[in-house]
This record gives sequence, C-alpha cells and structure tokens, in this order.
Amino acid sequence: MIHLTDREFQELVDFIRGNFGINLSKKRLLIEARLFSVLAEKNISSFTEYFSLIRSNPEELHTMMNRLTTNHTYFMREPRHFEFMKEVILPKLTENRADKCLRIWSAGCSTGEEAYTAIMVMKEWFGPCSGWDYRILATDISTKVLDAARTGVYSADSLRNLPPGWEKRYFRKQEDQVYLLSEEVKKEVIFRSLNLMDAFPFRQPFDLIFCRNVMIYFEQETKNKLIQKFYDSLKPGGYLLIGHSETVQRDTVPFRYIEPSIYQKG
Repeated sequence: MIHLTDREFQELVDFIRGNFGINLSKKRLLIEARLFSVLAEKNISSFTEYFSLIRSNPEELHTMMNRLTTNHTYFMREPRHFEFMKEVILPKLTENRADKCLRIWSAGCSTGEEAYTAIMVMKEWFGPCSGWDYRILATDISTKVLDAARTGVYSADSLRNLPPGWEKRYFRKQEDQVYLLSEEVKKEVIFRSLNLMDAFPFRQPFDLIFCRNVMIYFEQETKNKLIQKFYDSLKPGGYLLIGHSETVQRDTVPFRYIEPSIYQKG
C-alpha cells in the first residue's frame, strides 16, 4: 500500500480545504485507504504524481472527491424537520402566496433522500391538483451521488423510516429488496453539481434551504461565511434547516433561532 508522506498529506489537506472548504486534517488513514485503489488503477507510484494529475484534469479531481466524501443518508432522516415543515413552514410560506410557487434548495443532497422526502411531505400536505409549484433544486459536489440520486433506486434499509403507506404509494419493489422511486416524485427534483465554496449562481431567493450534516466537515470561519451566503439567498421569512449536531453562531449572522437546527430569516 502506498502511504502519504507528511508533506503530501499536508498538501492534500490544504488543497481540499482551500478549494472545497472541507477539513480532512484528522482523516489521514481514510485518505490513504480510499485513494490507494485509485493510484493502483492508474499505475501511479506516489501521491505526489497523483496530485499533479488531479490539478491538470478536472475529471480526476471529481473522481477523488467522490472517493473522499462520505454520503450516508436515508429517507425521513432527522424527522423533526419534516414534521416542522408540515406543521409550521408550509402553512406560513403558503399563506397569501398569490403565485403558488415555492423555491426550495437541498444543499449537499447526497443520494437524494432528503430532497425526495421533502417532495413526498409536500405531496401529502398539498394533496392532488393543488396548482402549487414546489420543485426542489438539489446540489452536491459529488457527481457520483448525483448520478445515483437521479436513478431513484434505493435499498430497503433506506426506506425503513418512511411513514405507513408511503412505500406502497411512492415506490415500486424490484428484485433483491431494491425499490424504485415513482416518476411522480422524481420529476419534482432537479439535480445539479455545485461546490458550496463557489459563488451561488441563483438569481431568485429561496423560501427554504436544507443544508444538513454538511458543515460538520468545515472549520468555523468557513461555516460562518457559508451561513451568511445562505442567509443572503433566502427570502425574508425563509427558513434554514441544518443538522441536529450543527449550530449557527447567531452573533455573526442575523438568523432568528426557532428551535435546535431550525432558523428563520427576519
């Protein structure tokens, strides 16, 4: 197995932190384990040689980030957010909304379970033929997970927390305990590749932003800058939902604290 030298490890950590905001300074063994097979496949004998390759080839850079980013999620993860969405967010956002349009962003969407769960929540809340447009933009830095999300194919384990009746209503069971999400739900989510460290390309602000369990990899200064960008990307009264293990430093950004992991723009 090829090992990182101290210089190579620091070079990679600095490169990923500077370009993607992700801090891997305590993940040396993980980096070696996940990238060793890449070097072997390409017959590369050192990480220094590999770094030269990723700097000159965007596709190789995508491959590296796909290997290094962990993406474990499932439907109805952190269910309090979806309860709050149904009980508070949707009633408030749709009150007196003449254009019947909601703009929602799932940032760091991984394999799509978060965005698809939100769509199912809204389908249940609005009901059929409501006339509302509530499609979701879902973004991630990893092209691999975006490709998986677009297929809408999931394991039985990923569906384990769905409310009664949802599996039958929104999925079709395939062979080997694999489930295919209905086109009715899939068509409501638009997947795009986006590095959260880049300038956001959006022209219109959002009503609701999910960014859950993404910032745990970021240093505090990076988190603060990103949260400010989220604040600027929300409509007045819009909501930001983050992971339950994450917090917003309210002295740096004027979000209104609602309850743990739920914040509102004034």
